Amino acid sequence: MSVGKTKDDGPRAWALRGATPGDVDAIAQLWHAGWRDGHLGHVPPALHQHRTLEHFRERVPPRLQTTTVATIGSAVVGFVVVQDDEIEQIYVAQEARGSGLAAALLERGESIIAERHDRAWLAVVAGNVRARRFYQRNGWRDAEEIDYSAETASGPFVVRLDATRNGLHHERHRLYALFVRGGGRLERRLRCLGFHG
Repeated sequence: MSVGKTKDDGPRAWALRGATPGDVDAIAQLWHAGWRDGHLGHVPPALHQHRTLEHFRERVPPRLQTTTVATIGSAVVGFVVVQDDEIEQIYVAQEARGSGLAAALLERGESIIAERHDRAWLAVVAGNVRARRFYQRNGWRDAEEIDYSAETASGPFVVRLDATRNGLHHERHRLYALFVRGGGRLERRLRCLGFHG
């Protein structure tokens, strides 16, 4: 178990462990709240209908085997999902932000990827300044812009670089992060390629 602190309560013990079927609802609720916090106002409004709590509940079970959760006591307060060479999702409950927990989850994801791949990447919406600063503080650097294909129940929802909102050009969506292995460890280079959805 690693020790961290929460904003409101001071020192708390948190632990990282593999996700279980009993964590599905807690993960879905965290993901839904975190997605709304980081994406509303930064992605095309047409994507919002594909990001309901029920949608997240459906997306969690297929990812359980590649999900690490962070807990304080029995409460799930964060999670990271690794898919091949991608840190596909990483979210921390608002009350646990600033505790070092997000960095611990990111490090766990990096170490899982380093076991199998020479490089890794993750996505973040360009307008999510808080998340972008977090990745940069943790050694990731901007790279390139791409169109991003967001998963929905009805198929991919492609967010194009030239996406418009209310007739005006919307902020360009970028994806973050590319890791390159160097000297037996995963070196981080941030590849800003779009948003994570």
